[in-house]
Amino acid sequence: MAEFTKFDKVTILGAGVLGSQIAMQAAYHGKEVVAYDPFQEALDKLPRLYNWMRQRYSEDLGDGYDEKRFDEAVARISTSTDLAEAVKEADIVIEAVPENLELKRKVWKEVGENAPETTLFATNTSSLLPSDFADASGYPERVVAIHYANQIWQRNIAEVMGTDKSAPEAVDGAVQYAEETGMVVSRIRKEQPGYFLNSLLIPFLNAAAKLYVNEVGTPQDIDRNWVISTGSPYGPFEIYDLVGFNVAAHISSQNEDADIRRFSELLKESADKGWTGRADGKGFYTYDENGKKTGVVEEWNNFA
Repeated sequence: MAEFTKFDKVTILGAGVLGSQIAMQAAYHGKEVVAYDPFQEALDKLPRLYNWMRQRYSEDLGDGYDEKRFDEAVARISTSTDLAEAVKEADIVIEAVPENLELKRKVWKEVGENAPETTLFATNTSSLLPSDFADASGYPERVVAIHYANQIWQRNIAEVMGTDKSAPEAVDGAVQYAEETGMVVSRIRKEQPGYFLNSLLIPFLNAAAKLYVNEVGTPQDIDRNWVISTGSPYGPFEIYDLVGFNVAAHISSQNEDADIRRFSELLKESADKGWTGRADGKGFYTYDENGKKTGVVEEWNNFA
């Protein structure tokens, strides 16, 4: 197999909270980016997300932020609702679509049919095993995982993981791409759902969810206790707002624990109303247009 060493053109599949961040991170580091989403309304939200990221880049990166560079990055991102068109010249495709196995298999089948033979395939799946859908692409040896944390410009870990069918050249290429786009690589040596980050984070968030649904404490009470006791900048419910309710609800809905599934329903009810966390300005807390926390959503204090 040829080596994957050229990553000038990047296609991101999915223009949600994390997909938009992956696109910006690539563009900020000089890549030409196509942001694909089948829903035009998702693409229409990108300018607002870029404005929020501009503020965060400026505050979080300090001397590493350059206004002109950010403007140039925005200009390097084009959009498309046509997947075949979006991937036709890609050096690397990074998939960040919802955590639904059949959807991922459908998307990767279409990618495999339309992307060049030299394209590296990467998934940002947070809870599924890449090996469960890599074969749908027709090229499982080219499929790897590059998993990002939210606010990737600041929390710039890229968890790179192959499957037992991934070619060593594909894994090496993923490492190179991640480093070229400002990431610190964390290599996962064996395929593991949740990688390092979510293997540690999800049990923590589930513990907070159980405290809430069993009416042990309000989100604000639980968060305040955790932040003061540990010195952590965020409590678990602030992290739920950061992750986004759609992703969290999907993961929680598959849990064997009835309390966690009940909590997922509460998240879904909020998401159905249009409030999915920080990205929409309201989750367990309210946020201004720059993502700054402004208050508590009192409805969550009325126990279900």
